[in-house]
Amino acid sequence: MPRQRVADALAERTRDSLARRRILALNLMSSPGSGKTTLLERTLRELGATMSISVIEGDQETHLDADRLRVAGCRVVQINTGSGGHLDADMVDEGLRSLQPAGRSLVFIENIGNLAAPALFDLGEHHRVLIASVTEGEDKPLKYPHVFRSTDLVLLNKTDLLPHLDFDVERFIAHAQRINPRIRVLQLSAKRGDGLADWCGWLRAHHGGAASASA
Repeated sequence: MPRQRVADALAERTRDSLARRRILALNLMSSPGSGKTTLLERTLRELGATMSISVIEGDQETHLDADRLRVAGCRVVQINTGSGGHLDADMVDEGLRSLQPAGRSLVFIENIGNLAAPALFDLGEHHRVLIASVTEGEDKPLKYPHVFRSTDLVLLNKTDLLPHLDFDVERFIAHAQRINPRIRVLQLSAKRGDGLADWCGWLRAHHGGAASASA
């Protein structure tokens, strides 16, 4: 069996196994520096008291982001890919074996900062969430269409910087919906907390939906 088919089969087994345990897995993708780790820190503060959350942290090198999340009180496993530009199903399977997430919990897979390669690989997640920032430019959906086409939700981060930038939010959303008409865009500032209620509401709804579907 070709290697990719083996990886896809493993991802599907992972997804089914997590669903049976009512665990919601989210694949977080972004460019470097978009604010994924800051967003996770804020999410932990908002939901950590009411929901069990763990993280598979992907980076080419270092444990810096994993250390930040541990300080925030999260169970984390670090995966370093060296020169690799994405996580794969085998890495996530290994991470889950190490984490042993509790039933009815939430698992974030923080992928390598890269808008190309991560979109090509199924990790066994239930949803893909793309974090984009207003500092990156409103043309990103047109330049990287595959990642927007494969994403369920876009979080447009760092909106607190909009007064200082030439960034047209409506044009960005129009570009994203041109690539993927079903995509949803939430605006937020992970640093300041703006829009966090909408993001946490989305998480609660999908976590509850996963539990109901698996009942």
